Amino acid sequence: HVQLVVSGGGLVQAGGSLRVSCAGSGRPFSRYAMGWFRHALAKEREFVSAISWGGGSTYNAVSVKGRFTISRDNAKNTVYLQMNSLKPEDTAVYYCAAGAGSRLLSGYDYWGQGTQVTVSS
Repeated sequence: HVQLVVSGGGLVQAGGSLRVSCAGSGRPFSRYAMGWFRHALAKEREFVSAISWGGGSTYNAVSVKGRFTISRDNAKNTVYLQMNSLKPEDTAVYYCAAGAGSRLLSGYDYWGQGTQVTVSS
């Protein structure tokens, strides 16, 4: 079992930056691919970004490509999502997840509690 704790959300103006973190404990963190998803009001939870277990491969949704960067530090059991050039439409609750890896929710077995990111215009 893996426990994931998300931190770092908050309120930022459009064009600003924010970094959210996801700290894992339990089973070896480095065994899992990690993903970030977000859930905006009145929308379905959607894929944002994913990273392979070793960090060598990353995948981003088209909507965040060039603005968001996913990274991980397996020595610290932590995955990060650096968000730059934020837009009001990025406002959502952001979740991290651990599993085999995918753009689909079904590719992940463990989920963090989520953190609110609000981008004001």
